[in-house]
Amino acid sequence: MWMERIPLNQSFYEKSALELAPALLGKLLVKETADGMASGIIVETEAYMGAEDRAAHSFGNRRTRRTEIMFGKAGSVYTYQMHTHTLVNVVAAEIDTPQAVLIRAVEPVDGLHLMEQRRKGRKQLEWTSGPGKLTKALGIAMSDYGTHFTRRPLQICEGWPEGAFEVVSGPRIGIDNTGEARDYPYRFWVKDNAYISK
Repeated sequence: MWMERIPLNQSFYEKSALELAPALLGKLLVKETADGMASGIIVETEAYMGAEDRAAHSFGNRRTRRTEIMFGKAGSVYTYQMHTHTLVNVVAAEIDTPQAVLIRAVEPVDGLHLMEQRRKGRKQLEWTSGPGKLTKALGIAMSDYGTHFTRRPLQICEGWPEGAFEVVSGPRIGIDNTGEARDYPYRFWVKDNAYISK
């Protein structure tokens, strides 16, 4: 269903990853491709706090071709490859402060037929319940790297009304080899949502 989408403005992104991660919950992630539009409400995120965060790609201000965009403008798209999956992140904080928020799960809204094709043979609850699953379902690709969430084809728009859901936090997932950083409560999710990653 094609509806008017209201993209979040630049100032929304200009906060630390720890503030941005819960603020992104309930917002609508929208991707347009040649096949059509697919979207989902963001229901799970993880904050990565840059230079001091052992779990962040930019720990110690590590600057590589991959992490370069983390040093850029808040609201930029940081995609990277993990195994065979593409993961999508939202760059946070001010320029040269390399923080980002990983989008871990979304609840499908638009383009269900596209998601079904892209996630063939999976139950709907498994289409977008993880960071590699949601990029496949929505058609988010490595080529989105360096674009900006205020502009098409990959945008974050207004979503659920404020106060319509409860936010819970806890440790991040899959970062066991990062010392004390693995215990930081930097993961945020919509309480009792069926699409949270397992």
